[in-house]
Amino acid sequence: MNIYLTIAFLFTVGSLAGWVIEFFFRHYFSSDNPQHKWVNPGFCTGPYLPLYGFGLVSLFLLSIVSEHYNMFSSIKLIIVWLLLITIILTAIEYIAGIICLKVFHVKLWDYSDCWGNVQGIICPLFSLFWTILGVIYLLFIHQHIINLLIWLSNNLAFSFFVGMFYGVFIIDLVHSSNLLVKIKKFADENEVIVHIEKIKAEIIRIKQERKEKNNIFAQLSTSHKHLNEILSEVKEQISEIVSNKSK
Repeated sequence: MNIYLTIAFLFTVGSLAGWVIEFFFRHYFSSDNPQHKWVNPGFCTGPYLPLYGFGLVSLFLLSIVSEHYNMFSSIKLIIVWLLLITIILTAIEYIAGIICLKVFHVKLWDYSDCWGNVQGIICPLFSLFWTILGVIYLLFIHQHIINLLIWLSNNLAFSFFVGMFYGVFIIDLVHSSNLLVKIKKFADENEVIVHIEKIKAEIIRIKQERKEKNNIFAQLSTSHKHLNEILSEVKEQISEIVSNKSK
């Protein structure tokens, strides 16, 4: 099958699967969501996280290369493979995090309370989690991905849905980027770094007080219409919503 279609398909599957993982993680385990509300992870409106899409593509390519060079033939090579997983996935996380931090002055996640963290973007604990996910992928998922790709190569008409995904995704990305630009303006004016998850939690609280319905797929996009109003309302509690750039 065409390599571009393969990567496009893997990115789609990874982005969707990653959203499901983060959706439940943010509900049950996130410190930014102490009330355990259902929160749409990431900054896009739809159910996808590009970070995981890049992660799945990387794991797939690494697994193919590893099988080609028989990297599972000895303990030493397996350790090298595990280190590569850790480095690659942590690097993807850091690049995504630092772009959001430096370009938009936004943190999509915050590991500042975790030991050994770097700028609150990466930390040893979550690098360990990525390594575990990499092992799970190799042991239980990789062969299913291969089977899916074989099926797709025999049913290329299904690639239409992959293309449809990218059409929706690109529109969503443009819309969400415009929202980030407005949040960046707020961050610049107040000289702060904005924590997206804390803003979402505050928006949920405001909606509850106003007895408005909380739509998990419109938590940020709904606030887009009243963004200035929302940010002005939480400005009085800014220490709970943002962290100083100097920290």
